[in-house]
Amino acid sequence: MSKDTVINPANKSATYAPLEPTKDNPLFAPDSYANQAKGKTGMTRLIKATGYSLDGFKAAYKYEAAFRQVIWLNVVLFITLIFMPFAIPINMLLIIASFLSLIVELFNTGIEACVDHTSTDQHPLAKIAKDVGSAAQFLALLLLFVLWSMALFSFL
Repeated sequence: MSKDTVINPANKSATYAPLEPTKDNPLFAPDSYANQAKGKTGMTRLIKATGYSLDGFKAAYKYEAAFRQVIWLNVVLFITLIFMPFAIPINMLLIIASFLSLIVELFNTGIEACVDHTSTDQHPLAKIAKDVGSAAQFLALLLLFVLWSMALFSFL
């Protein structure tokens, strides 16, 4: 497949060559920069992956107001959770819902960054991508709200 080949997902009969390391595809070669930067195995890879994750947290916090808002909401909820006499299973559910809201916001931020990197022009597919990410975050926050409401109403 040449670099000029257009992949048409509607063409079900087409066959596509897998991406393999070749002299024509240096990015996928075993000695490529990407493979060297990641580290092959063991602790080096784990340390680098942890660094990349920390960079992701820092970038999301620095550049995404929604992520900062969800972080601070969850800090308040975690502090509240410490002082509320909920049963352990309820605490676990509330913590899981909090982490889920943070995870979904990180995915949403990543989607938005990818779409904006591709183009900042308005496009229907870009709108769909951003709106779907936003809808996922809405559901995660709705789940958090519903679970907290149920936990608080259990005291009545």
